Amino acid sequence: MDIYDSEKRRTGRVVPRSSFLQAGEFMLYVLALIERPSDGRFLITQRALTKKWAAGAWEVSGGGALAGEDSFTAVTREVREETGLDISAVPAVMRTPIYGYRNEDLKRGDNYFVDIYHVKLEFADADVTIEQSEAIDFRMATMDEIRALHEADEFLHYKRIQEALAAEKKVTQA
Repeated sequence: MDIYDSEKRRTGRVVPRSSFLQAGEFMLYVLALIERPSDGRFLITQRALTKKWAAGAWEVSGGGALAGEDSFTAVTREVREETGLDISAVPAVMRTPIYGYRNEDLKRGDNYFVDIYHVKLEFADADVTIEQSEAIDFRMATMDEIRALHEADEFLHYKRIQEALAAEKKVTQA
């Protein structure tokens, strides 16, 4: 993975993903909130039971950017790997994150930036092919269903997704 500085600039250093990051060193994660416009439902996946963190939890597609990848390339690859969907040809407005945040956990060396994308894409359930090493199931869910999963402590990133959608709404209303 590429190492970024605190201003989210690549430093030119590349390290294994399992590296312990020091103060001022960050990696990049990406998330894709994929919405099907025809029914307003969102694609969520259930994490493989072999995952070290949050095995079996529901989430949106995403993961860590590989060395040399920009944010949109990383989210496109992650979505394709996890769901089989190709988002590379979405309109330019969807190729920019709607929200981002930074986490710095010096005690665990877990420092990262996260870019969240909102992709509106028409597809059929049959178009989704889950990569079994990444996920064991998928479903199309309303935001109310996602909130219920969050309240049952079975969904990841809910609060950040809500922050992202609120930020997107402010931009579109401006």
